Amino acid sequence: MSYYGAVRRILIIIFVFNIVTALAKGGYGLFTGSLSMEADGLHSIFDSTANIIGLVGISLAARPPDSDHPYGHSKYESFASIGIAILLFTSCIQLILAAANRLQSGSTPEITDLSFIIMAITLVINIGVSTYEYVLGKKLKSSILVADSMHTRSDIYASLGVILGLIAVDMGYPLADPIIALAICVLIIHTGLEIIRDTSPALLDRAPVEAKAIVDLAESVDGVCSCHAVRTRGLASEIYVDLHIGVDAELKMDAANMVSDEVERAIKSKIPGVRDVVVHLESKDRCRPKDSAGK
Repeated sequence: MSYYGAVRRILIIIFVFNIVTALAKGGYGLFTGSLSMEADGLHSIFDSTANIIGLVGISLAARPPDSDHPYGHSKYESFASIGIAILLFTSCIQLILAAANRLQSGSTPEITDLSFIIMAITLVINIGVSTYEYVLGKKLKSSILVADSMHTRSDIYASLGVILGLIAVDMGYPLADPIIALAICVLIIHTGLEIIRDTSPALLDRAPVEAKAIVDLAESVDGVCSCHAVRTRGLASEIYVDLHIGVDAELKMDAANMVSDEVERAIKSKIPGVRDVVVHLESKDRCRPKDSAGK
């Protein structure tokens, strides 16, 4: 299965689990009047919406390169991650307003045994979903899966807060419910900022690989006198490399091209995620051959 196919399949699985937990928490929160459960349910609804954004982003990113996009469309995955962060921020507005109203009214939600059962079950589901998605996201080097898993991870902490809030309300402290809802908002905002921090380097073309690592690999190839002007860009799963190497001026063109091809193979074999390598050849009049140690 291709990279994009694998990511798409994982997002669909996560989407199903998020819908189930959102309906369970949000529906019962509305039924009992628990603002914190409603907030947590809304958070899960936005998890599901984030999955849809991710699916759209992956579908766009999977498009092959064309004349207008010679480097492909992979950055749509990063844009989708930013979209998830924006959704997180948007979800906070309604929660903050509802929590402020509850603090003023002082009304008490209904707390039942089923409230705790629903929260416990959805908590276990969220732990499993977040771990599954994060591990596979790191393995596939997918920014959208890692961002989405962080979104789901915030659900875990939110659910724990809701459970503590339900206990406090049951003990006679009704203000704990809106206070927990506000705490969830802070958590949501923090998660959104983390997603932007982790996603923005690819959008800003920050080098995903240190130049020295490329230089060392290139200069380890027999026939390379020097390496400089190294540039890298792209996602961790799709890296583009551009570099200049110096070769002996006495080398024939065919031999020089063979050295260039060997540099490309060395970089692709040693650095995971490299999609393309462009090697610029430069003639060097004073190029000494390497000894047996490669120096």
